[in-house]
Amino acid sequence: MQVYLFRGPGRVFGCTTESSGANLPSKYAPWTAFKTVDLQKGEPTPGLVVDDCLRDLETFGVHVTDAHDRITEDAIP
Repeated sequence: MQVYLFRGPGRVFGCTTESSGANLPSKYAPWTAFKTVDLQKGEPTPGLVVDDCLRDLETFGVHVTDAHDRITEDAIP
């Protein structure tokens, strides 16, 4: 799955399948495009817990971390 990574304030990062990042939570805006990665379940990717990311994308449409700690549920309204 192609996933777009965006940088928020401090050490906050957001992942989404929307290239514009428009669905990322405004709580941590502004978001700046960082990079695009291809994620596959069970395959490691530096800086991401891939299975958590894919699960959040399926459930919430976004995956948000702060200093590599998952904060998705706290970040979305």
